[in-house]
Amino acid sequence: MNTKEPFVITLSREVGSGGHTVGAILADKLEARYCDKQLLKALEKKFNLNAREIEKLKGTKKNWLADFIYKITPVPSASALGLDPQYTGESGADVSPDEIYKAEAEILRGFADMGSCVIAGRSGFFVFKDHPNSLSIFITASVPHRTERVMKKQKLSEEEALAVINRIDRMRENYIQRFAGVSRYDARNYDLVLSADGHTEDELADIILAYIK
Repeated sequence: MNTKEPFVITLSREVGSGGHTVGAILADKLEARYCDKQLLKALEKKFNLNAREIEKLKGTKKNWLADFIYKITPVPSASALGLDPQYTGESGADVSPDEIYKAEAEILRGFADMGSCVIAGRSGFFVFKDHPNSLSIFITASVPHRTERVMKKQKLSEEEALAVINRIDRMRENYIQRFAGVSRYDARNYDLVLSADGHTEDELADIILAYIK
């Protein structure tokens, strides 16, 4: 990946691995935009996200995505948007999973068209698998590491944290299997796979930067 040209870094991660924070640190150090689920959910809330509405917006306003992103940057917190900060992927009954995937993919491509970016999300590695200047990363961690982190961040018991982890793992894997036809745990989908165990988020970001160089 050449950082002197517009690039796309996709960062997939297991819940509780700290990958979301790693992505934010990486984007900051590379002076690139950061696209995460809070941004996608903000777009969904703003535009009643579905593929048809996206196409309508594109047809009437060429720079609709840039305009909206500039308005909400920095992206407000999930709590400020009235959203679940863990983001489980649920949407209104009037929007199908297929519409959500198509719309998210369209938004991600539009985001990349705006310049260099780091994209945290379950489908990014597949959406940009043929991008000429991209890097795909997966951050994993042991169950104890993930459990401890989720317990601390969400103020949950160990049993509750494990239930959250198992639920989100299943949801994300089902999503990828449905739309990409692969497992998100298959290392062949990524250029770099890292374990968060024994590392801080800053250290993981530095490892990625060293790999890029």
